[in-house]
Amino acid sequence: MSKIPQTLQQKVGQFFFPAVFINDTEENIQETERLIREYNIGGLTFFHSRASAATNYEGNKKIVFNDDSYKQLKERIERFQKCAPTPLLISIDAEWGLAMRVEKTPQYPYAITLGALPESKSDLVYEVGKQIGQDLKSVGIQYNLSPLADINNNPDNPVIGYRSFGENKEKVSHFALEYLRGMSDVGVLGCLKHFPGHGNTNVDSHLGLPVLKETLEELLENELYPFIKGIEHNVDSIMIGHLAVPALNSGKDTSATLSKPIIETLLREQLGYDGLVISDALNMHSVSKLYDVKGQLEWEAFNAGNDVLCFAENVPEGIQAILENASPERIEESFNRIWKCKEKAGILNQAEAGSGILDFEKTALLNEKIAQNSITKIIDNSTTETVFKAHANNTLAKLSLYKSVDNDFFKTLNTQLASPEFTIEVGNTTISSIEQDLEPFDTIIISLFVPKAKPLNNFDIEESVLELLGKLLKTKKCILYVFGNPYVLPIIPNAKQALGLIEVYQDFITFQKNAGIQLLENSNCIGKLPVNIELQ
Repeated sequence: MSKIPQTLQQKVGQFFFPAVFINDTEENIQETERLIREYNIGGLTFFHSRASAATNYEGNKKIVFNDDSYKQLKERIERFQKCAPTPLLISIDAEWGLAMRVEKTPQYPYAITLGALPESKSDLVYEVGKQIGQDLKSVGIQYNLSPLADINNNPDNPVIGYRSFGENKEKVSHFALEYLRGMSDVGVLGCLKHFPGHGNTNVDSHLGLPVLKETLEELLENELYPFIKGIEHNVDSIMIGHLAVPALNSGKDTSATLSKPIIETLLREQLGYDGLVISDALNMHSVSKLYDVKGQLEWEAFNAGNDVLCFAENVPEGIQAILENASPERIEESFNRIWKCKEKAGILNQAEAGSGILDFEKTALLNEKIAQNSITKIIDNSTTETVFKAHANNTLAKLSLYKSVDNDFFKTLNTQLASPEFTIEVGNTTISSIEQDLEPFDTIIISLFVPKAKPLNNFDIEESVLELLGKLLKTKKCILYVFGNPYVLPIIPNAKQALGLIEVYQDFITFQKNAGIQLLENSNCIGKLPVNIELQ
């Protein structure tokens, strides 16, 4: 059994979870080892590389891919655990699997895709949590900073959207709890985020401070509901979002991460939560630029009620500031919560090196089931019948947007519906020539592979492509399959005039194949849009 840290300084070190990067230099690694040894830090939060950390990402720094990331991650964790006086709680944000941070590892569907599953299929969400947990354990990670409990009720949200289970509070709560239960059953800690609810915002908190206008009554009615359910089920931890809620904070625009009334009064006292509270990453621009004195941000975040300081950039100064300002009782409280989580994760006897292997086959089978149960039919006017008739009359064509015609959706259709195929890939096709090529055909199957999951710049769909789509939908019998974020649907001109409109959510091979089978067999779709959408 690990020796419990004795001094207050050793205990305060446990509150710090600095960021580490899988693809870091030897010099950076040694600096992290020094922090671990000298300051007895409690854990680490892994990212892919410095260029991929969210606040840098918007600066378009080049991300270098590394096929050895998984092996490297495992080695890094072993190395860091070896030099730790107290076993480290290793965390990562892996909402849709390790693949969110690590190349060549299993990828699971986004939360919005899971949100399209019927309630009766919530066992699939449990399985996703369980398999992600096993993938994390295989590399030595015991703490997933997921899932979101945010209710996405703002289509203009630049950062939550596809990461939320949707806008129905009961379903978001149910699915978040299933995901957590899956992870917990394989011994991985989870985290509900971003308290008190990041769904109804239109600012990216990595870059600025979103402000929620709701009153406490409104928040209790909606945003806070999944967190309350999580508290009833003893959720391991809750992450505080970098968002301001003036109604909870005497009218002030202070980030929740730095707000005593939001953490101590609302979360602890009114909602009765005594589990671990973790800050959102303290390098995010909504808070990182507030204080000139190093260590002050860390002290303010701790003072507001956070137990764990995620992505803390000033460890020695932060420890010093907390020691100078905090009461021993408050230090003990936070320390005990962290210790309890370490006990639950089973790392105190000895921090296990990664155990187990990645099971890609199991992931593929699970993704197959999710595809079969999430695909959503939005418009259906006897499309299969029309398509086969057009095929018999040689008036059927296929158009693939943002993927070559060599995609698995078309390959599946070609078993019975071989027909002329056209494609528009980024910046290499003149729209007018495609328009001419499609003139002789009266029925067109269109696959739209949405380039980006985030809504910025119309999901990166070029204006000219949207115009072409609008024209085709107005003048031809179009059956449109959308592989991507359903929030793209309202920006498609004349979408209401489609003969068939099917939302597929992901572009995974299994989703493409299932979409093709669905069209050929005209099979029933049991998926349901997880968000309300107005078509043009």
